[in-house]
Amino acid sequence: MTMAPTAPRVLPVFVVLPPRTLLLDVAGPVEVLRRANVEQDGLRFAVRYVGPAASLVTSIGLTVTGIEPLPLALPPEAMVMVVGSVDQMLGDQMLGDEGPDAAETEAGNQAIVDWLRHKVGPSHRLVSICAGALLAGRAGLLDGRPCTTHYSDCETLARLAPRARVLENRLYVEDGLVATSAGVTAGIDLMLHLVAEMVGPAVALAAARALVVYLRRAGGDPQLSAWLEGRNHVHPAVHRVQDAIVADPARPWSQESLADVAGASPRHLSRLFNEHTGMTLPDYVNRLRVALAAQLLGHTRLDMESVAERAGFASTRQMRRVWRVYHPTSPKAARGQGRGFL
Repeated sequence: MTMAPTAPRVLPVFVVLPPRTLLLDVAGPVEVLRRANVEQDGLRFAVRYVGPAASLVTSIGLTVTGIEPLPLALPPEAMVMVVGSVDQMLGDQMLGDEGPDAAETEAGNQAIVDWLRHKVGPSHRLVSICAGALLAGRAGLLDGRPCTTHYSDCETLARLAPRARVLENRLYVEDGLVATSAGVTAGIDLMLHLVAEMVGPAVALAAARALVVYLRRAGGDPQLSAWLEGRNHVHPAVHRVQDAIVADPARPWSQESLADVAGASPRHLSRLFNEHTGMTLPDYVNRLRVALAAQLLGHTRLDMESVAERAGFASTRQMRRVWRVYHPTSPKAARGQGRGFL
């Protein structure tokens, strides 16, 4: 008996467009979601554009129409993405030219602030891109949370949201279901990070590769995640090998089996991998296995033997030995630490 295919889970995504929307704040992150939909069908990102006006002129002069009204209610697990504009409003003062449009712009921004304050709840995932954090901050949604925004707006955000903990020099900051990003292209970094969380790092890697963007691990950590490290290249054979390892790091990979994936001889693959990733194949596999072990230790209650087995190590002794190459602390220290060890 043939089983009917399982319908994908749908995640509603409401992109909130303020007056004078900074277009790249929208296009970059949403393009990541579009690519994620192309790369997998387990979770569909259903994007809708909402705002206080049915049309607006964007930062580059392009008029956008067909914007839906701010909805009266949100589905329980919806994502709300608030983007920035070229002239955010500070109470009754606008960053930008004063004049007749200033009052209209502030009215639009205030409508968004009021809507955010009353409609976004604890079950919703709130994502702010660039100066979108100013609107979220005004709505009180960043109170008591670490957050960030464009470097030129950090002081303003601290003034608008005095109960928030504004962090400078961060690409993005994630605190539970609330995530904030720095200027413009950092929104792409943040959305790739969220896609990796929701549908897996392999999908985020594929999306980044399709968009030809450089993947960074986390907003506040200069060190690349093992899942993303060594991916700043465009060689298709090396990417195929990396994709295969990422999909199943615990598999007993041999040089020969990976050479088959690459369509190259083992010797040629070894040379290509070193040249394009800056590390050897065994080093890459070990980094991913340690990262997988860190995830299991941080997010499950499995004992050390089970963690070692699931991560592809022959024993806990081998896991500890390899772990020490990449971490100054022991595997036990990763218990409950979550992403800090990825």
